[in-house]
Amino acid sequence: MSYDISLVDPVTRETLELDAPHQMRGGTYAVGGTCDAHLNITYNYVGTFQELFGPKGIRFLYGKTGAWSLPHLKEGASLLGDDTSENYWDDTEGNVKQSILGLIALAELRPDGVWEGD
Repeated sequence: MSYDISLVDPVTRETLELDAPHQMRGGTYAVGGTCDAHLNITYNYVGTFQELFGPKGIRFLYGKTGAWSLPHLKEGASLLGDDTSENYWDDTEGNVKQSILGLIALAELRPDGVWEGD
């Protein structure tokens, strides 16, 4: 199980496109990259997301713009350590931080988009 999180056009609700393919990896990813403003994140991180962002966890983003989300995501990332695991699905602070940094990168590229997910 995972979150499929995208930045979408606020009118058409279509996933926004980036100017160049990104190589961000989550639970799933596109071999060779994708121009979609999208990231897949494992549900295994739900507890850490709730500690950082409240009961909604990462879903606190849904309906908000990329621009609005940047300070909140950056604050959340700053509270986490860098202890990554070779196993992406391990709920380590570093693994969770990497997923948040991916969302920050997407929001910086498309601050005009609105977050949707699940």
